[in-house]
Amino acid sequence: MTSFPSSIVAPPLAPLLERLFDEAEASSPLGAVSDLPASERNRLMRSKTGYQDFYGRLKDMPLAVSRETGRLLYILARGCRARSIVEFGTSFGLSTLHLAAALRDNGGGQLITTEFEPSKVARARANLAAGGLTDLVEFREGDALQTLRADLPESVDLLLLDGAKALYPEILDLVEDRLRPGAFVVADNADHSPEYLARIRDPARGYLSMPFGEDVELSIRLG
Repeated sequence: MTSFPSSIVAPPLAPLLERLFDEAEASSPLGAVSDLPASERNRLMRSKTGYQDFYGRLKDMPLAVSRETGRLLYILARGCRARSIVEFGTSFGLSTLHLAAALRDNGGGQLITTEFEPSKVARARANLAAGGLTDLVEFREGDALQTLRADLPESVDLLLLDGAKALYPEILDLVEDRLRPGAFVVADNADHSPEYLARIRDPARGYLSMPFGEDVELSIRLG
């Protein structure tokens, strides 16, 4: 039987992921925006103009995917034998580590990840270096509306949306023409982007989509 190795369950990646998840679970993003009423937090999360100020307040917070979502990303990327991945929203790099590990285990590839907060890019770079995965990742620092506007791969196997929720439709616009038939689109906390959900769940727009777990919208490009 041919072996199917997984780097996320072995050193150096397994202990690194465990530590980063523990740190993320011990943090409280709400503390950084505790001065804002809940209604204002929700408004800013759905704003297409106020997102930089809102997420700037969270620059020291991991804003990580869940353990289950990290494992899901790895499984999807491995299962579709991904070689080309685009990620919107790097944060400290937990999802980036899972996706880059899948590329490594698939035999190589490229992950383009974008993050507008410089301090988070620095943290993510350090984490990718600790995991031995830096060579697979291209970091693009700045607003994704600009960093993903050009120089994308001809064919993209998986798109992860995990940045400013209000921008999910705009980021999909930038990458959509590059998504191959059968490509996966994973949107974390997509319930904060009703516009995105209405679009991705409309079969006429070329996707088959469903909620997965408590906080993920999982979609596949049909054509």
